[in-house]
Amino acid sequence: MLLRKTALVLALATAALLASSATATAAPADPAPATAAPTTPLAAAAANPVIVVGGLSGVAVAYEPIAARLRADGYRTFIYQLPGLGLGDIPTSARAFAGYVNQVRASTGAAAVDVVAHSEGGLVSRYYLKRLGGTTTVDRYVSLGTPQYGTYVANIVAFLGLGSCAGVVACQQMTIGSAFLADLNAGDDTPGAVRYTTIRTLQDELVRPTGNAAVNDGATNVLIQAYCPLRVVGHLGLVLDGTAYTIVRGALVDGPVRPNCLAL
Repeated sequence: MLLRKTALVLALATAALLASSATATAAPADPAPATAAPTTPLAAAAANPVIVVGGLSGVAVAYEPIAARLRADGYRTFIYQLPGLGLGDIPTSARAFAGYVNQVRASTGAAAVDVVAHSEGGLVSRYYLKRLGGTTTVDRYVSLGTPQYGTYVANIVAFLGLGSCAGVVACQQMTIGSAFLADLNAGDDTPGAVRYTTIRTLQDELVRPTGNAAVNDGATNVLIQAYCPLRVVGHLGLVLDGTAYTIVRGALVDGPVRPNCLAL
């Protein structure tokens, strides 16, 4: 069993590292803003600091591509790497994230932040909003390929010969029908005055069915291929793809859904 757990962790970490050729480094203990205050007209319209929340096995450096786009648009940008690379209990990760949000607010003087979360990071952030009072400190929530209603993760892991999630708690919690998801999805999916946007892609290898990356109760749920049918974007590609970023950028200024299908 130990060998199987080790194999799963290595497989997930390798997948995350494919998103970046840089050497992986841990996220800083204290938030360090990437840039000074927003200077572009776009960023000036939504001056909240933006926290990019990583996913399962997502090292901080893997999220530099989307963070760099946000910096270029003038946003004060922070990357939050999940504790233990997100392998542990999601509510526990959410409580740690709550502390990080408070650090960012204290260091920037901002009353609220915006969240752009990938994969499991979207569940961590959403648990913070729904169960830990985060709706008072977050204005905008954008998820990228988050298994909001679960995924056939266990089936994928079984296909790799690693058993049912190989004992990884977060993997078990993201499985369709888990007790964690039953609790998270009970009642209103979109509590508070937060503006919720979800972004998903038909080519997502890890969120199956892909419709489970959407939420109910008034969220803006965007399927990339509904606007750009020829655009091919995978699960990790959601933090690299130019078209996906144009949707994120629009969501951060409460704009209409107008993806640029040719964006690099």
